[in-house]
Amino acid sequence: MLKDLVVGVIGGQGWVGRSLGLALLEQRLLAPEQLVVSSRSAHTGAYADWPGVRCVQDNRQLADLADVIVLSIRPQDLADIDIPVGDKLVISLLAMASLDAVAGQLGTQRVVRAMPNAAAEIQRGYFPWYASPAISDGDRGIVQALLESCGTAREVSSEDAIDYLTAVSGAGPAYPALLAQAMLSHARQAGLDDDIAREAVMQTLVGGSLLLEQQAAEPGEMVKRLVDYQGTTAEGLRTMIEGGFERVVHEGLQAAYRTARGECPARDGESDHE
Repeated sequence: MLKDLVVGVIGGQGWVGRSLGLALLEQRLLAPEQLVVSSRSAHTGAYADWPGVRCVQDNRQLADLADVIVLSIRPQDLADIDIPVGDKLVISLLAMASLDAVAGQLGTQRVVRAMPNAAAEIQRGYFPWYASPAISDGDRGIVQALLESCGTAREVSSEDAIDYLTAVSGAGPAYPALLAQAMLSHARQAGLDDDIAREAVMQTLVGGSLLLEQQAAEPGEMVKRLVDYQGTTAEGLRTMIEGGFERVVHEGLQAAYRTARGECPARDGESDHE
């Protein structure tokens, strides 16, 4: 699918661009000579072990060399991207930047909008993506092959779904980290040694998530089963549920969704990825 294609990643030294580039190389989906990355510094950085990768500072040079262009930059930097892409396939990884905004800035309709998350760094990311009407079936195959190198990639049926998933899966470890923080704080208050408290919380969340994934059961079914068991966990779950746990989560996700849609601006310095 990717044979003979040259892929250019603008922002290829940032965490998302770097994760994608290295995954493509490590899985032998691209030869080093098929990858071009640009960044403010032309240093090889993360690609030092792949001497065939071309690292440049000039985005126009990247656009000249690449058949497929990946935008992995901050949303506020889109206005600075002034490159002649012609009819080349463009994959945007920008939060809060619509297909129309990307197409208008680059002068092409052949655009796909995707949303990564931080787990791409360990090749367990989730990449929902949405294609403009100008995208062909062949383009879709290329996009799927590129993005699933970092985990799971899934085409969605609307651009609004990308905005919503920016708030959900695009958050990466943020929501689990918030839950871990609350649990860890309580464990410390209970007098547990810090190393035991951290180990217990992390193993509970990580192990529990893997078990939930492997069982492929509805989360609600597991919650109901544990509540019905009438054990210590049941009492904890009931107290959280009655205290408005679901309501608070819904409110947080709705606030993030509104921001992803541009209905309320992100605070200074906020961005989903580098």
